[in-house]
Amino acid sequence: MSAYALMAVDLVAISVLVFAVYLPRHHRRDLVVAYLGVNVGVLAVAAVLGQSTVGAGLGLGLFGVLSIIRLRSTELSQHEVAYYFAALALGLIAGLDAAPAGLSIGLMALVVVVLALADTRRLLSRYRQQTLVVDRAITDETALVAYVEGLLGARVDHLDVQRLDLVNDTTVVAVRYESSARGRAADQVPFELPATEGAQR
Repeated sequence: MSAYALMAVDLVAISVLVFAVYLPRHHRRDLVVAYLGVNVGVLAVAAVLGQSTVGAGLGLGLFGVLSIIRLRSTELSQHEVAYYFAALALGLIAGLDAAPAGLSIGLMALVVVVLALADTRRLLSRYRQQTLVVDRAITDETALVAYVEGLLGARVDHLDVQRLDLVNDTTVVAVRYESSARGRAADQVPFELPATEGAQR
């Protein structure tokens, strides 16, 4: 297979990844442009490096530096980082053309399929995470966990206190929890703290 044909396969793969997998699920137009630009840019540079006397290792090192700069320039969630590196990988596989054509196409298809399957709400849908602002300052971790479980109607797996504000009587927590199938009833009363735990209203 010629290099041009492999580039065409890459364009098909990144189009499927972005327009059929990412965009319908996450609806971020700015990252669609970023993923397409990164993929085509890496594809072009990798193709040039593959035909020049510059070592592929140097090219990969440059991509690593650029990736660090790009990822530090804005806040990305972990699944968005995964799509970002998938776009990089597709461009590198097609641009360097270091493997047999069949293997390269198989690897590109594998990247797209794995992300399509992994980034679905059906996979581990009960496990969630949120950052909550609790309307009282709670210094006791056991009481805080019980109170958050009452608010969420779910079992808390991990709770990390990010800020405890005794002046404004609030607590900011990052919570990882497992939601129940029935959810929280509308009339469910949350865990009540002892009188000494909360500040006076």
